[in-house]
Amino acid sequence: MKRITEAYINGELTSIEGTEIFDLINPTNHEKIGEVVLGDQRDIRKAIAAAKKAFKTFSKTSVEERIEILENLKKAVERRESELIETMILEYGGTRQFCTASFQNMVGAFEQMIETLRHFEFERKAGKTLVQMTPIGVIGIITPWNSSNSFICSKLATAVAAGCTVVVKPSEMSALQTQLIIECFHEAGLPKGLFNLVNGLGSVAGNEIVNHPDIAKISFTGSTQTGKMIAKGAVETMKRVTLELGGKSPNIILDDADFKQAVPQAVYGAYMNSGQACIAPTRLLVPYSRLQEVNELAKETVRHVVVGDPANENTNVGPMVSEKQYERVQSYIRLGIEEGADLLTGGLGKPGGLDKGNFAKATIFTNVRNNMRIAQEEIFGPVLSIIPYENEEEAISIANDTSYGLAAYVTSSDENRAVRVASQIEAGRVCINGFKHDPLAPFGGFKQSGIGREFGAFGLEEYLEPKSILV
Repeated sequence: MKRITEAYINGELTSIEGTEIFDLINPTNHEKIGEVVLGDQRDIRKAIAAAKKAFKTFSKTSVEERIEILENLKKAVERRESELIETMILEYGGTRQFCTASFQNMVGAFEQMIETLRHFEFERKAGKTLVQMTPIGVIGIITPWNSSNSFICSKLATAVAAGCTVVVKPSEMSALQTQLIIECFHEAGLPKGLFNLVNGLGSVAGNEIVNHPDIAKISFTGSTQTGKMIAKGAVETMKRVTLELGGKSPNIILDDADFKQAVPQAVYGAYMNSGQACIAPTRLLVPYSRLQEVNELAKETVRHVVVGDPANENTNVGPMVSEKQYERVQSYIRLGIEEGADLLTGGLGKPGGLDKGNFAKATIFTNVRNNMRIAQEEIFGPVLSIIPYENEEEAISIANDTSYGLAAYVTSSDENRAVRVASQIEAGRVCINGFKHDPLAPFGGFKQSGIGREFGAFGLEEYLEPKSILV
């Protein structure tokens, strides 16, 4: 069992002022695998002071110097591939498939930001005016538990490219993973104070980041409810915010699609990251005339979905991250039954032989009405809702009838038709005929799925302030 008692501040491991202890529990078998001493306001203030001091010099570095730092970070992460994947499986319960993809995203974050930086214009002309894109200051980074190190790498890469320094408050449930990423970043030989990390509760350490006047911007990924609280707090000191929040993504299968391919793809997509993904397509929209066919294909697909030990190569759905999250999923399955949706497969309780961990059954409701809570609220578990529509116009209407707008999906044999439908969907990202990720394209949400964008040049500009110099 590992005990984590230090924060990373000003280039070194530092004793924690806080005293509260948080137990780290393996979600696969409920065994205690570690504990972390949580930092408090005093620890965050030390980290902010170090980042503020470092910003004075780091903000003046050249593009070439920042590229070198990003390359060193990438190499340091690559060297620890096996440890990073295995630790994520152990602590988070993510499947080996997902944790491997998450590692690839970590490395890719540095690669793509290097590419972005090489082509980015920090000085531009607007009319006759010189516009300088200047680093905004100290960035407060707050990350969730569902892909902890991937988020840290992505946000740090952007901050480095912009010339900003950071204070990271990760989920306390990811302490083993973040301890490992600290080691990677330390090995990369970063300038002191560029990267600082303190484990702590959102209500304590997170609040201090939100309220502290020396934090210029907050980059947060997590729930919409928490994002709203951060936005309210940030306005007191006029902090800039990037908020990547919840989702209830529609997946429209048009009537001309190959249903034998599209439906299984949709089912596995809904279960990405064991359903604990903000971009998961958990609302499957299909023609009324094909509903019976879709039900049969979906039910047959679930027979091949493997729920079990996340360390196994062939597992598709691992445990929920915690008992609390497991109970949340159970409550929504119960609610779906009470609301009158047809339970196609799965349901309440744990799959056979998986009583020890936080395992939920791969569940599908069909003949769901879009005004049901299971169709409107983010469940964050392996629960798919099949919603029938009469025509293309109604499909678009149902897709947009949500408070969220993070991601969406369209499947059609006619790509032009799919693009036309996609252009009418209120979402920050729309994937056509499959699940795609372009780390150079902007990512973020419409409506209550967030504010601002991440990745590539769009994400980099979020960490910069334009300064007009009129000669």
